[in-house]
Amino acid sequence: MGKLKIKTGDTVKVIAGDHKGSEGKVQKVFIEKNKAIVEGVNMVKKHTKPSAQNPQGGIVEKEAAIHISNLSLLTSKGETTRIGYRMEGDKKVRFSTKSNEVI
Repeated sequence: MGKLKIKTGDTVKVIAGDHKGSEGKVQKVFIEKNKAIVEGVNMVKKHTKPSAQNPQGGIVEKEAAIHISNLSLLTSKGETTRIGYRMEGDKKVRFSTKSNEVI
């Protein structure tokens, strides 16, 4: 399994699937499953039982994981790009392959 190039906190755009065109910030990345949770994207309804934290129970909306291959990083200019790695001095940095700027 290769290294995932999308990290927590990145702003991404969905490029495939039902939620194509949606944008959001990555909240969590699941490395072993190659999936990520993106804020406000892929919302699902979950039926919950009453509990101490939620005494009412009912239907709760939450984000579900989306596959990494369906996401593309957004640059500061708002365009999608691929991500590469290179060495600058003795540090390894991520860069945009489209504009060649360090992320």
